[in-house]
Amino acid sequence: MRCILVAILIVLSLKTSAQTNMFSPGNKAAKVWADSVYNTLSDSERIAQLMVIRLSTYDFVNKKTVFFDKEVDSLVREYNIGSICLFQGDPVPQANILNHLQSIAKTPILTCMDAEWGVGMRMFDSVEALPKQMMLGAMSDPFIVYKYGRIVGEQCKRIGVNVNYAPVVDINNNPNNPVINDRSFGEDKYKVALYGIEYMKGMQQVGVLACAKHFPGHGDVSVDSHFDLPVINKSMEQLDSLELYPFKQIFKAGIGSVMIAHLYIPAIDSSAHRATSISKNNVTGLMRNQLGYQGLTFTDALEMQGVKKYFPDGQAAVEALIAGNDMLCLPGDVPEAIQKIKEAIDSNILSWNDIETHCKKVLMIKYECGLANWQPVDTNNLTADLNKDVPAMKKLVAENAITLLNKTDKVFFPFKKSNTDNEVAYVAIGIDSANTFAKRMQTDYNATVFYFDYKQDSTRILSMVDSIKNLYKTVVIGIHNYNRAPANNFYISNAAVQLVTQLQEQTTSITLVFGNPYAIKNWCNAKNLIACYEDDEAEQNTVLNLLQGKIPFKGKLPVTVCANYKFGSGILTNNPAK
Repeated sequence: MRCILVAILIVLSLKTSAQTNMFSPGNKAAKVWADSVYNTLSDSERIAQLMVIRLSTYDFVNKKTVFFDKEVDSLVREYNIGSICLFQGDPVPQANILNHLQSIAKTPILTCMDAEWGVGMRMFDSVEALPKQMMLGAMSDPFIVYKYGRIVGEQCKRIGVNVNYAPVVDINNNPNNPVINDRSFGEDKYKVALYGIEYMKGMQQVGVLACAKHFPGHGDVSVDSHFDLPVINKSMEQLDSLELYPFKQIFKAGIGSVMIAHLYIPAIDSSAHRATSISKNNVTGLMRNQLGYQGLTFTDALEMQGVKKYFPDGQAAVEALIAGNDMLCLPGDVPEAIQKIKEAIDSNILSWNDIETHCKKVLMIKYECGLANWQPVDTNNLTADLNKDVPAMKKLVAENAITLLNKTDKVFFPFKKSNTDNEVAYVAIGIDSANTFAKRMQTDYNATVFYFDYKQDSTRILSMVDSIKNLYKTVVIGIHNYNRAPANNFYISNAAVQLVTQLQEQTTSITLVFGNPYAIKNWCNAKNLIACYEDDEAEQNTVLNLLQGKIPFKGKLPVTVCANYKFGSGILTNNPAK
């Protein structure tokens, strides 16, 4: 029944998307403008229009943003590059650089960004991030995802971004996935498709091009394509029944662009080391011809080792165009890539007709994004504007996503406030000073707070457990500050796992897991257990409001975390009395 309901919602979503999709390949005005601009470009400029260049990076050692504005300025002036991608950096400096680059560009620059959970994903020093897609996947209301998409779209417009590399429509059916994981809506293909379409609708209806990624599906890997080429050994029947499903649905719904993954999938292309991003079988054969998608394509970053390892020094750019891609994301040395592409044309491996087709498609997208009438980014109140809708959306998502997985001891449901000392202990795992949750535990419950970070060894465990179980009636355990990626058990120490397990076994306790839900695998036998998905003020305040019975639990797990808790697990509670 659930699958039938989701399928119906997808059909309705496809209809409304088709009615409101602003990106149409049949736009005559866009074609006229693209043709006229194309005729002003040199051969090198026509190739350069297909390139997306990095604007900045983050120096994690010195904790500062490094801008490549001088280098990009030179590439804009000399080659008329087609696109830049914003990365780390405060909004105002980014906007000022972008305004400058647009002002000197012969052809308006298509500005892109990886803003899956809003522009705060990149501008983390000054813009608060929204929840990641896996937390959205714990909700039952797709309309909230649509509203989320609109907020992200409005943020992008405000900072001058035309294309957001989102949503991720990879199905994360491998809990050890090091690169997708909590960036996915989950493991259910119907929910991933539906929520991806709603996210896309929200962005495209405010004029920002969405980008489905990473075709043909990056969810079932255990290797990070930033560092090597992942392998997926599945048959075409298996791929078609699972990985390709969300892409087929979002293509029908009218998404404006797609990003092609660096994956080795022998069922699609068995040529040695041939990543799907540079495979004609994948891009032209499967996606264009079989699935019928004719929208704009971006390669995943060509500087990633998943492709660069085997096709270095500009060769990946050539191979990507041969495969049928439109835009080359982060191609490395621009002059070298342009030269390699020209050599491929001279050798009849590529043709100028190919370049014309791709270039005019890019130019049409620029027109539909409003770049024919580009206006500078207004930096007045910019940072405040980017943040203004975030708190309310985070609160709404938290209220609909936080998931009650086990409910054994009635004392916690509702967990009434205490006015006496030595009744409640809060054991904060992973931190060494009070966060929002610890402070509220002290305020609301007169709780004694114990800290145990991941650097401590097991020598304290026995005395700590004995002290807590003998002095306190109830124990709240919070798992904080662990890594998003699953490597090394999310960097949750063995000592921390032991401490939590012993407290669960020897006390009346409830465990709250603040972060990637896959980490719950460590404590699936907890008698009282809540998945919180993120670890910031919004989640910490909301889970206490849920525990106190102010609002009902609505969330369900978007993924399977262990045999006890499979996809869809979650105890729903009644609306609190008014």
